[in-house]
Amino acid sequence: MIVLDYPYVSRFLTDSVMELGLPVLDTENARRLTGGAGLNFIDEIEFSARLGVGTRLYTNSENGLEHILRCRCNEDLVRQVDICKDKALFRETVAPLHPDYRFARVAIDDLAEFDVSGFDCPFIVKPARGFFSLGVHLVKSHGQWPEVVRTILEEREALNAEYPEGVVDAGEFLVEAGIDGEEYAIDVYYDGDGAPVITNILHHHFVSGDDVSDRLYYTSARILRERLEPFTDYVIRMGEACALRNFPIHLEVRVTPEGGIVPIEANPLRFAGWCVADITGHAWGFNPYEYYFKGLAPDWEAVLSTREGEVTTMVIADVPPGMDRDRIAGFDLQGFQSMFDNPLELREIDYSAYPVFAFCFARMDEGGLARLKTDLTEDFSRFVTLKG
Repeated sequence: MIVLDYPYVSRFLTDSVMELGLPVLDTENARRLTGGAGLNFIDEIEFSARLGVGTRLYTNSENGLEHILRCRCNEDLVRQVDICKDKALFRETVAPLHPDYRFARVAIDDLAEFDVSGFDCPFIVKPARGFFSLGVHLVKSHGQWPEVVRTILEEREALNAEYPEGVVDAGEFLVEAGIDGEEYAIDVYYDGDGAPVITNILHHHFVSGDDVSDRLYYTSARILRERLEPFTDYVIRMGEACALRNFPIHLEVRVTPEGGIVPIEANPLRFAGWCVADITGHAWGFNPYEYYFKGLAPDWEAVLSTREGEVTTMVIADVPPGMDRDRIAGFDLQGFQSMFDNPLELREIDYSAYPVFAFCFARMDEGGLARLKTDLTEDFSRFVTLKG
């Protein structure tokens, strides 16, 4: 089964749902986002009954989780969702794998008085339930803490107004040690026996040392050859610690300079959000949704042999920070797309509702990737058209 909800449902996902004949929870949002034609909609009664007997489930969005949590007809599924959605609980659950990692759960009303002297700088503070880098702050010095707390208090109302509490809850925060190293995102599902199947690995590139955005992700045969084996070993141990079964996850990790793997967060019941998981089809030629629902595993040696030297990228075009979205008349999407050597797909996003205006998937070689990284050191204000 699948739950479809905002912020975005891609054509590729909709077509996949139709081709696989997946039951879709019948909601106003699902019908609006897909047009409804050709989909196998089921009501909440049937949805709950299927969930209760362990039917495999996927949600394209964090927003869809509220249906599972409200139903509570599969307590083990709820347990798995809670472990991932509550970032502090996730840290607590995998703590035996990382005995030296420092973190703390802190209520928002206690942030101002919280003693951060025990954390080496820089460290991170973020909502215990969060999404899309919302409310995430890098604290570079202990003296900066009061300023960060003031910013968090100012953001609280906006965060809770823009997303459901099950997606972003600005009432409780996770304070955690910074992790040196390269960041990766892993799309993985656990089968009925708890064995993990990795469907993609993305490198998350940051444009600067204090960048916490989601601007650039990319994958390549080189990345898969380097990271598939150690990441598989890690997700086996993580899955055992969390007792995961019939469960897809978008897992974000850092690889330290010493080669250690430290998780950042695990996003439940889905692969990469905003249907960015579609990049697997662009990069590797197989459908990650089909593989999950049919219990298939990629033959990585065969897949990678056809993609040597290629890099597949995904860029999120965020609205420049601090820009008044009410003053924006539009964006130069052709100009934005011209940044890419071989654009594969451009998705226009409603910037009045979300802090981004487009996504672009593209293919290039390593030289093109280097140029793209340089281009992304600038914000996207050059593509903005202002009113009047």
